[in-house]
Amino acid sequence: MIKVANIRKTYQMGDVEVRALDGVSLTIEQGEYVAIIGASGSGKSTLMHILGLLDVPDSGTFEIDGTDVMKFSDTELASLRNRVMGFVFQQFNLLRRTSALENVGLPLIYARNGKKSDASRKMLDLVGLSDRMTHHTNELSGGQQQRVAIARALVNNPSIILADEPTGNLDSKSAREIMEVMSELHARGLTILLVTHDANVASHAQRIIEIKDGKILADFQNSDAPEIPAVTTEEASTDSVKPVKFHALMEGFTLVKQSVRSLLSNKVRTMLSALGIMIGVAAVIATIAIANGAKAEVEKSLSRLGSNLLSLYPASRSRGGVSQARGSVSRLTEQDAQALRTEIQHVVRVSSELDSNCQVKVGNKNWNTRVEGVDPDYEHMRSYEPVIGRFFTREEGIQRARVALIGLTVLRELFGDLNPVGQVIKINRQSFTVIGVLPEKGSSGFRDNDDIILIPLQTGMYRLFGEKYVERIDLQVDDASNMERAQADILALMAKRHRIGNRENPFSIRNLAEIQDTVAATGKTLSLLLSSIATIALIVGGIGIMNIMLVSVTERTREIGLRKALGARRQDILLQFLIEALIISFFGGCAGAGIGAVASLIMEKFSGWNVVISQESILLAFVFSAVIGIIFGMWPARKASMLNPIDALRYE
Repeated sequence: MIKVANIRKTYQMGDVEVRALDGVSLTIEQGEYVAIIGASGSGKSTLMHILGLLDVPDSGTFEIDGTDVMKFSDTELASLRNRVMGFVFQQFNLLRRTSALENVGLPLIYARNGKKSDASRKMLDLVGLSDRMTHHTNELSGGQQQRVAIARALVNNPSIILADEPTGNLDSKSAREIMEVMSELHARGLTILLVTHDANVASHAQRIIEIKDGKILADFQNSDAPEIPAVTTEEASTDSVKPVKFHALMEGFTLVKQSVRSLLSNKVRTMLSALGIMIGVAAVIATIAIANGAKAEVEKSLSRLGSNLLSLYPASRSRGGVSQARGSVSRLTEQDAQALRTEIQHVVRVSSELDSNCQVKVGNKNWNTRVEGVDPDYEHMRSYEPVIGRFFTREEGIQRARVALIGLTVLRELFGDLNPVGQVIKINRQSFTVIGVLPEKGSSGFRDNDDIILIPLQTGMYRLFGEKYVERIDLQVDDASNMERAQADILALMAKRHRIGNRENPFSIRNLAEIQDTVAATGKTLSLLLSSIATIALIVGGIGIMNIMLVSVTERTREIGLRKALGARRQDILLQFLIEALIISFFGGCAGAGIGAVASLIMEKFSGWNVVISQESILLAFVFSAVIGIIFGMWPARKASMLNPIDALRYE
């Protein structure tokens, strides 16, 4: 069944080369009970590891049932270990925080042969632990733990049991019980390969191989061993060493289940891993919510300005290094506005404007506010369509009617919850009838845009302010593409009307579209900055996952070696650690999304800053956290999958 010829294995211990095996040749037949005995360092364990496919020789030949296993891939070796070999270790190598039943069922995860989990119960019953199935390993005695290890070795119906010092950590009573179990297994027809340094333990075997300094000193039949009748049993075939294919969904479910169980077995480590992603996702949600709120505020502010607007001002001049006030050189008139309305091709609306702070009184209530005289076009140019009542007409402007529209702040201070339309207010002791309420405009900087009253321009100039000139003229252009041309035409017309000639034009134009673009660009820059900070937070969280996962790989090195010994392929280990990283990222993302949303709402409540939590930002945070989990989980997962089984099992 097993045949090795001229096997050699050398280890490098610093500068010293150690020959663990030096030309070993032997054959083990089906159904034999063989004990390999030797002192510590003789090479007996190395030989068993090679025979158990946990390690590979440097040279020589190795056949199982006539098949050369030296040519097998890692996947084929894993499959063969799972189906043909059953391992019993001196250190038991049971998973901590896991029940006896779950430990026994570990090889079934990698079996891919459709075996049911009730096989685990049968094996525990076989070794006399049917009443300890749900007990965790730390609740079992040393002898009971070794029985669990034996049940685990038997669960896949292997043809060979390899036991490395199975009684080394047991008291004499437990040792006798374990050796009785070994004899019973041999009686059932299993091939037993036992490694020990104890001659009393070796005496149970029918054949004893003595090894020293990596060479076989003696190989003889033990005449003192009890006669065990041969029993015909179902053999594990090695004809097809490639894994049996089964439903991918079930395999995925099993891996997820294993990953969840592993994460729950060390909750503190899992929480530390998830904490970084939690903070990162919360930062993403909160920053995007703030950025969206800022964007909404910017859009709201831009909507107040109107679209495609130009504002014409009298320019200020400096004389002798002293800046003079606007309009000290030239002034704007209503006639200028009329000329601009009729002579500039692309101008569709024009409104002259004049404002001043005035005292407003209703009954016994007083309020100081800004009063603006404007033309009727101002309503649509600045999006001032009244929420209650109406805007004044051009006829009312010509008639210098004493009508007014009030902002929401003025409404609140003077009328409270009452409807002001039709009520009379006094502005600088002159009576005005309220005909409408202006829409909410909010604040810009320290200025309350709702603390305002609009009246007809002519009314303001001739009845209230006593002015013959206007402060500025707003013009709306039909299309953004015509803004520059209209701007040039306006300045040319004003130069002509005011006979400026070759002198510097005393008028200036403010392009509100450019201001809008600047504000929008600033908003985008703010969003990009906040998003960058959140991204950095997520990446830091990902690095945290990687660090914790690397620590996890180090802590679980023996577990990885055990899983590989029981038949786990490299991709199984890789997927398990990747799934663990994804689970950490997912639940960290869920918690982070909740924390981010709550933090955003708290910020909105106490700071007054509007936030907008979008579904897209939550989805983006989840996707990003999953990608971070995969990217930063890949290295630890690959490192775990590439571990050599025996090196991992020996790790201290």
